[in-house]
Amino acid sequence: MGQLLEHINEPCELKYCTLDELSQLARELRREIIDTVSQTGGHLAPSLGTVELTLALHRAFDCPQDKIIWDVGHQAYAHKILTGRREAFAGLRQKGGITGFPKMDESIFDAFGTGHSSTSISAALGMAAARDIAGEHYRVAAVIGDGALTGGEAFEGLNNAGTQGRDLIVVLNDNGMSIAPNVGAMSEYLSRFRVAPGYHRAKQDIKNFLKSIPHIGERVYRTAEHIKDGVRSALVPGGLFTDMGFHYIGPLDGHNIALLLDVFEQAKQLKGPLLIHVETCKGKGYMPAEKAPDKFHGIGKFDVAAGTAFKKAGAKPTYTSVFGRALLDVAAQDADVVAITAAMPDGTGLRAFSEKYPSRFFDVGIAEQHAATFAAGLAAAGRKPVLALYSTFAQRAYDQIVHDVCLQNLHVVFALDRAGFVGEDGATHHGIFDYSYLRHLPNMTVLAPKDENELGRMLKTALSMEGPVALRYPRGEGLGAALEEPFTPLKDLRAEVIEGRGEIALLAVGSMVEAAEKTAELLKGEGIAAAVVNMRVVKPLDTELLCHMAHEKKLLVTMEENVLAGGFGSAVLESLADRGIFVPVVRFGIGDVFIEQGKPQELLEIAGLLPEQMAKRILEVWKGAEHGGEGAA
Repeated sequence: MGQLLEHINEPCELKYCTLDELSQLARELRREIIDTVSQTGGHLAPSLGTVELTLALHRAFDCPQDKIIWDVGHQAYAHKILTGRREAFAGLRQKGGITGFPKMDESIFDAFGTGHSSTSISAALGMAAARDIAGEHYRVAAVIGDGALTGGEAFEGLNNAGTQGRDLIVVLNDNGMSIAPNVGAMSEYLSRFRVAPGYHRAKQDIKNFLKSIPHIGERVYRTAEHIKDGVRSALVPGGLFTDMGFHYIGPLDGHNIALLLDVFEQAKQLKGPLLIHVETCKGKGYMPAEKAPDKFHGIGKFDVAAGTAFKKAGAKPTYTSVFGRALLDVAAQDADVVAITAAMPDGTGLRAFSEKYPSRFFDVGIAEQHAATFAAGLAAAGRKPVLALYSTFAQRAYDQIVHDVCLQNLHVVFALDRAGFVGEDGATHHGIFDYSYLRHLPNMTVLAPKDENELGRMLKTALSMEGPVALRYPRGEGLGAALEEPFTPLKDLRAEVIEGRGEIALLAVGSMVEAAEKTAELLKGEGIAAAVVNMRVVKPLDTELLCHMAHEKKLLVTMEENVLAGGFGSAVLESLADRGIFVPVVRFGIGDVFIEQGKPQELLEIAGLLPEQMAKRILEVWKGAEHGGEGAA
């Protein structure tokens, strides 16, 4: 047979395919995903595991009228290809191309955007409620998996959905959570039996018969219900979901298209909330990904034949790896140090720690809220917890950081990895808000290293402090700084003056310190000397040095890889205003806009944060001030 995929432009065309053709499409989809992700990077293993599931969903349902909401949206590559984006798929995660996650303004088939996790059931229930208010009859299905059921919001959604009782389908894509027995002939038989309309009619008939018994009918029925619940919990998987008000079906073989189609078609006839549990193999169809699904969960460019990622020659240590090494150093000296991750032991650099100190390592799943309060509990009991999170995911724990950590002034170290622009994962994953949402919290200290060696020193410093500390650092390779052995703590948290001469002061923090040095070199080429300061600490600011610079210099420039609103530059302006100091200030940061995916340099250019762009703007302001202009913007 020829290539079928090139003839599928909308999911409705799947309805004309035979089972053999659907199986061929599954193979072609996997090849398309593998070939593309090998060139663009992306979330390979999760999407390979949902190919048959995607085909069955789009064959059984009528999208976009029916709504499919994908949780942890990196399961949805096959969905993107089947919904009119096959030709655009080559630009996956590239600047100007399609995103790596569902996005409402990208396609009418993306019913709800997602990049984080555990949101699909809540969103689907909201859509079902809107449908019912309008008196409409479309179907709503949430596909949740890849660990997202460990997130608390998923259970909040399940609880409310079971209570409301609306027509809603939740597809649980279980690709290794070990929440049910393996798929087998008996479980498939039970699933087919339970979705058959005759089964539910029989249940209703028995209910009516028992209740009709004179005088004792209601009591007999209640007793039968209790017995049924006990037997069901003992013999049939899914007791948790049925107790929450869902009809439970499964577990099913998530790679058996015929079975999935049969169940989905029958499920469409059922009323009320329904949970269909499917078991899939993460990385299905590509042996390297099947053997190492964690490695191929999110991967850069790779050699398809060899199954190995391409590595740059002479690559520098990453910030993440240096953090992991530094944490091992301090843990060896201090038995109170413990480490916590939210389902990211490799992504946060804690794998080695987990292996060396298993009793002091905790992976709590995709549950950042729980992680923060769990860390608070450890700190309250005398431990020194280091909670390693991606900056973007720490946002989910904001309330717990405020009330459980900061309000009680507990010594929790938040290691915020992947801060600033993260590149191809796009707006859902950029860590560009943390200065703003952390620096206004009482008792919080916010640190940002200029390079990977300073990161190691800051971690050691943070663990010697009291109260909550956030340590914020970027994704990817460091600058190639010489690494201390062992890391020594900083003598103090005062700013570091790298270059003090000039009438302009470039006040930079974290990843922008290197950019400030390059900007100063460009200004020097224009005959303008500029001081460069590594501020190091966003909170508390080194106000002594700030005041000194404000009195000595004619122009202050702040640089941060964070949103301008409420960020480091705002902190500088507030500090100066509180002291009645008036000096022109130019702020560089990210404006009031979500910036999409692209290579980090491309995103910095969009934000105006490249040294050439900043030098040009500073020159404009400086020359404007010399000619009587406002002096700052």
